[in-house]
Amino acid sequence: MSDFYKEYLSESEDDTEKIGAEFAKELKKGDFVAFFGNLGSGKTAFVRGVASVLCKGAHVSSPTYAIVNEYIGNIDIFHFDMYRITDDDSLYSVGFYDYQDRNGIIFTEWSENIEFALPENRYDVTFVKTGETGRKIMVQKKQ
Repeated sequence: MSDFYKEYLSESEDDTEKIGAEFAKELKKGDFVAFFGNLGSGKTAFVRGVASVLCKGAHVSSPTYAIVNEYIGNIDIFHFDMYRITDDDSLYSVGFYDYQDRNGIIFTEWSENIEFALPENRYDVTFVKTGETGRKIMVQKKQ
């Protein structure tokens, strides 16, 4: 069931950041945001936009090699890359479940790899490339 759905069109990385900044106004402590989309589709730019509102001054980068990046602010952000995570043991080993108790907002890239661990109450954000720099971004609240 969904009571929140928005669709955005982005023509550039800057547009994607602005969309993320707008979406930040919907978020509160404890929220979970699951990203779906191909490599280079704008997920990190979207988080950069959210962080510009919630964690001013944070230097946002892809968590590909770190697995998780933390950004501290009015509401902390925990930005995970689940590309190499495929089972519950791997989630435990990176401390994923501990982050859920820290009352920040969790963003997961490559969420399709951990569908078994996604909470029912979350936002799903899907990124679809529509051109070299164009993106369609669909945000849905799951309950």
